[in-house]
Amino acid sequence: MKLLSPVRLGNAEASNRVLFGPHATNLGVRRAFSPRHVAYYERRARGGAGVIVLEEASVHDSDWPYERAPLAADCGPGWEAIVDACRPHGSLVIGAIGHSGGQGTSHWSQRPLWAPSDEPEVNSREIPKIMEPGDICAVIDGFGQAAGLAAEAGLDGVEINAGQNSLVRQFLSGLTNRRSDGYGSDRSLLAREVIAAVRSSIGDGIIGLRLSCDELAPWAGITPESAADLVEELGPLVDYLVVVRGSIFSVPATRPDTHHDPGFNLDLTGDLTGVLTSGPAGDADGTPVVAQGSIIDVGQAEWALEEGRCDLVEMTRAQIADADLVAKAAAEPARIRPCILCNQTCQVRDNRNPIITCVVDPRTGHELDDPEPCPGDTTGPDGDIKNKTKNKNPVLLVVGGGPGGLEAARVAAERGHQVKLLEASDQLGGMVVTAAEGAGRKPLATIIGWLEAEVRRLGVEVVTGHRATTADTDSHDGPVIVATGSVDSSPTGLVSADAKVVSAVAVLDGSRRGDLEGLVPSGGDVVILDPIGGPIGVSTAELLAQTGHSVTLVTPDAFAGQMLALTGDLAPCNTRLAQVGVEIVRRVKVRRIGLDEVTVEHHFSGVQMVLRGVVIDAGSRLPDDTLATETMGRHPRIGDAIAPRTIHEAILEARRAVLALDEPSPSPRASR
Repeated sequence: MKLLSPVRLGNAEASNRVLFGPHATNLGVRRAFSPRHVAYYERRARGGAGVIVLEEASVHDSDWPYERAPLAADCGPGWEAIVDACRPHGSLVIGAIGHSGGQGTSHWSQRPLWAPSDEPEVNSREIPKIMEPGDICAVIDGFGQAAGLAAEAGLDGVEINAGQNSLVRQFLSGLTNRRSDGYGSDRSLLAREVIAAVRSSIGDGIIGLRLSCDELAPWAGITPESAADLVEELGPLVDYLVVVRGSIFSVPATRPDTHHDPGFNLDLTGDLTGVLTSGPAGDADGTPVVAQGSIIDVGQAEWALEEGRCDLVEMTRAQIADADLVAKAAAEPARIRPCILCNQTCQVRDNRNPIITCVVDPRTGHELDDPEPCPGDTTGPDGDIKNKTKNKNPVLLVVGGGPGGLEAARVAAERGHQVKLLEASDQLGGMVVTAAEGAGRKPLATIIGWLEAEVRRLGVEVVTGHRATTADTDSHDGPVIVATGSVDSSPTGLVSADAKVVSAVAVLDGSRRGDLEGLVPSGGDVVILDPIGGPIGVSTAELLAQTGHSVTLVTPDAFAGQMLALTGDLAPCNTRLAQVGVEIVRRVKVRRIGLDEVTVEHHFSGVQMVLRGVVIDAGSRLPDDTLATETMGRHPRIGDAIAPRTIHEAILEARRAVLALDEPSPSPRASR
């Protein structure tokens, strides 16, 4: 497999062609790398990553883009600790360095932003200061000093950011550089000076360049055509080039969610690889090119390398989801835990300051405080259980086959328990399978396929089409975990006796079964009530609009899908809704629901309007707590059975519930 073959980067050699790219983690302490960082990166190195590029460090104290953003001047000890942890596993460790320029914020620094011109920051509308010659010199010197500190700490090199959230890119682009001096007439001048300063400080260490090659703003920005000239000019000055897209007006495009096909940059990357004449082996005279862009499947990564589209592949979110991706690719590719491209918990650069983690692997980012649920190898090459404690524990009964129930069964079986799982429906997956039917949500279902394959490999007894009752739990001689999921709730507002309200979940299930016509007549009007502003209401609206319905989406918020701002999908989702003709009624509350009509009232004016069509409720759900109530709390509940939330909580609580089973009971003396 070419993906697992070595590749030359400058004067060093990476053991394979898989790169773990730079991303915000919020794992830092103040503006320095922390022990959490060390454990986080060491886990990926242990999993086989060939190249690890660390979280970007600001090269100058004028740049403080998010509260826990590393500052290169404070990073020496942390960089050194990460190198010491990762080096035994053979990974090359690269420090990312950059400056956010006009895409930063003054929240923490209480200083003006620096930028080539006074183009307002898109989100905050903050006007940056036009950089003076002394400011430019300070930033160039900052890059050189940061590179020197990286070399002293033992890093193999540094990667310069000229991609998203980057001052260097802002100088390269006509969107943000309207200067009349030499940095305006020669927009690549700053980039060349930065590279020269870094090379002077780092010597023969690796220099990488992350370059936006399509700002998706052809009226003034960097286009694929103009990027070819940039690559030809800057590529020979560095030891590898990462091709990305996006800019100040297209931030989500750099790291989109499920609505964009994986590998969306591969054509662009292939074209630019040709510009640099880098051979597919990565050892030709040209600069090695790294493909980036939602590449989460090793098969696609291998194809890109074999086709000569690139020389290395960045698989960042894929290794957030499975830290052992490279090791599994070498031994058991089918067992790689899939990334579902949801951005729900791994995109953390926002004002909540969440610590990075992963929906499908909640241990990500919590390596120091969340114990490994399945320590050591518990299975042999043929999938047989090796754990010597197997069959010594009483059988665990898991009620519910959604993501929480499946994860509980998987982890318990890995730890040596015999497991029986009961699922009421005829298939496993619960709400995830339903949600995956929404427009652009298909990748969600891959985690269910993986979990099902794992529980069957581990010998879990799976029974579908059986709704568990207290007779099942009372007669079971062993522990029970309840993962029964959620049920529909009543919509908000006054509902008349003749009203007919269809849940969004029923619509998605109907689409999956092929009997949508019975719920929503073909080509008819529908009114979707979305008090949450999450993905279900939006994806249902898109689905119905795409199947020929006239759709009105009702929201109490200023924007449709307001909660999707947390995953970077707010602006894209509103664009998609407009493109398929969904009408959005904003800032209203539901007053009355009648037969195929809804009366809504504007929050501020009090004006009411009547919207006509089949009423679909995309509101909150409630726990399916019938079994929990009947068993009077005798068994632990997980996931939606406690409170309807996301896949992340279901999987996290499943692991915790299984680990609690294996904890020794407190002695009578200790319990006093």
